[in-house]
Amino acid sequence: MTRRIGKVAVLGGGTMGGGIAGLCADRGLDVLLLEISREAAEAARTRIVSGRPPAIDTAEAAARISVGTFDDDMARLAECDWICEVVVENLEIKQSLLKRVEAARKDGSIVTSNTSGIPLKAITEGMPERLRRDVAVTHFFNPVKVMRLVELVPGEATAPDVIPTLASLMRDRLGKGPVFAKDTVNFIGNRVGCFWILAGLHVGAGMRRAGKLDTETMDAVMSAPVGVPSTGLFGLVDLIGLDVMDLVAQNLAANLPAGDACLPYAKLPEAEAGMLAAGQLGRKSGGGFTRMVKADDGSRMREVFEPEAGTWRPAREVDLAGPLRRVETLFFADGPEGDFVRDVMGATLTYAAGLVPEIADDIVNVDRAMRWGFGWKMGPFELLDAIGPERIIARLEGAGEVVPKMLAVLKAAGAPTFYRGNEFLGVDGKWHAVPAE
Repeated sequence: MTRRIGKVAVLGGGTMGGGIAGLCADRGLDVLLLEISREAAEAARTRIVSGRPPAIDTAEAAARISVGTFDDDMARLAECDWICEVVVENLEIKQSLLKRVEAARKDGSIVTSNTSGIPLKAITEGMPERLRRDVAVTHFFNPVKVMRLVELVPGEATAPDVIPTLASLMRDRLGKGPVFAKDTVNFIGNRVGCFWILAGLHVGAGMRRAGKLDTETMDAVMSAPVGVPSTGLFGLVDLIGLDVMDLVAQNLAANLPAGDACLPYAKLPEAEAGMLAAGQLGRKSGGGFTRMVKADDGSRMREVFEPEAGTWRPAREVDLAGPLRRVETLFFADGPEGDFVRDVMGATLTYAAGLVPEIADDIVNVDRAMRWGFGWKMGPFELLDAIGPERIIARLEGAGEVVPKMLAVLKAAGAPTFYRGNEFLGVDGKWHAVPAE
């Protein structure tokens, strides 16, 4: 059984809140959008309707959104079936708001927090049983209108019909791809994806300092050959912003369990920290690792920043040799390109293999989170299949390293890959049907 969702409340009208409100209205749901003041609420509605790009497509959708304030309109939450909190990533602020929500909402309404990494158990600590029974995390990815992924995370006391209700809403009404995560730091996508980015920054800094690889080559091998979007790794950091990555690193450093493989990377490298201090954040500041400038002839040209030297230079084109264009040969290639991919992507794949079932019950949810949230063509376990799990196990064992959980399961099961046809290898070492997307 699932619950009926007819009217939605979105608490917070920033980029994410506006995106969620616009999506719901576009898909035919009535939306109540609350903000700290009437002016903030009206400004949020204006951005939803007139932003670049707008969060909604039609005037009819805009008419489904009504606005109000936390002080004047909390009682209207009693009309709503799903209440989605999307305020700033601050535990005390979220807890304070949810206490007010609990006092105003009706029985049976579902309450979710759109947090990217604060554990639900921390948000609901000390909350009434009624709220803890009806609460979950709905972690949308930005921009909401474009990104398919939404992570669904129950709490310890969440009623068994809450997540199925949300999954049905996300998939069937909102057109999203729900994945089912556990209440651990940064959930699935950001746990794996931020390890990959932060490891890449640190390994990449070492490659630059040693004169082995430049930024363009590292982005070239860490894009099409491994199925990552054309931004590559450093281009993605420019898109996200060094300030955001610094906050992510601080959160990981404070909350990861002792001994986690990401802890050594949970801070910006020295040169990148210098870029952050100078306000050189990425696209939002006019440049990060790359920028576009006007050439003498009036055309636009791309420049690349050398963090250690603090200087800009013209970008160069990279033409990868044939074996470096395919992940199965690139991964085992001699030379700095292969070293970079193994040290970053190889470490990420083995990291992911050790996180099941800690962050998700199965490999399918991890793969979908990375495909739908980070734009990878293949998730970590699909990539392992493409590279050859037995070769990676042999490499780990030859180096005297621990074989992580899911690779050990695969070896014990005598399976050559994690997927066969429409089945996947479970934590129990048995084959299971891949759930429909």
